[in-house]
Amino acid sequence: MKPIYHRILLKLSGESLAVAQGTGINFDRTVEYAHQIKELAQAGVQVAIVIGGGNIFRGLKGAAQGFERVKGDQMGMLATVINSLALCSALESIGQPAAVFTAINMVPIGEHYSKWRALQALEQGKVVILSCGTGSPYFTTDTGSSRRGIELECDVMLKGTRVDGIYTADPEKDPTATKFDRITYDEIISRGLKVMDMTATIMCKENGLPIHVFNMDVAGNLGKVLAGENIGTVVTP
Repeated sequence: MKPIYHRILLKLSGESLAVAQGTGINFDRTVEYAHQIKELAQAGVQVAIVIGGGNIFRGLKGAAQGFERVKGDQMGMLATVINSLALCSALESIGQPAAVFTAINMVPIGEHYSKWRALQALEQGKVVILSCGTGSPYFTTDTGSSRRGIELECDVMLKGTRVDGIYTADPEKDPTATKFDRITYDEIISRGLKVMDMTATIMCKENGLPIHVFNMDVAGNLGKVLAGENIGTVVTP
């Protein structure tokens, strides 16, 4: 495979690690993801990853049930750390060096994030896993992904989901929804499409970070995206 990108930010949902069980971490799925990611790293792609924490705890849902919002968001940040450690362990178990960075100081669980240390790890061939979102409440891991992708000067944000791209409506709820092969940031905003939260979308738009949305649950799709195959939906200016 000759990859079309040199450095990527891969955004994964926490729920994707849970598979059908809905919560917790599915070992087989985590190892499957690790093999796909290792393939990219061996092809010379520098891979940074942000994983959500919704399979363990989602701050907004906690707030809706009566949790104090800041504490709820902090619990969500800790959930992303658990997922990051699981993926890091899966990568290392198959011989792929990896490192966890945390936006909040949690040494020795992970290294406190700095752009320069993360770039150094990428240059050394490690997969860099970035946890705790932005480190601040009231921001989602989507916004954390946009911010890290921009900071680390990534070529693209790859958003791995359970659907094969961006649709006019939720294809799991609306059978008449149609898929976009390409769409602009402005179209996403004007149509109110739930690709990412608005803050994350605007950050990508203002800083020129393309987004490629694809189905990560199909084994091999990650490699196909990096090989330039026409799958998923590309978001550009």
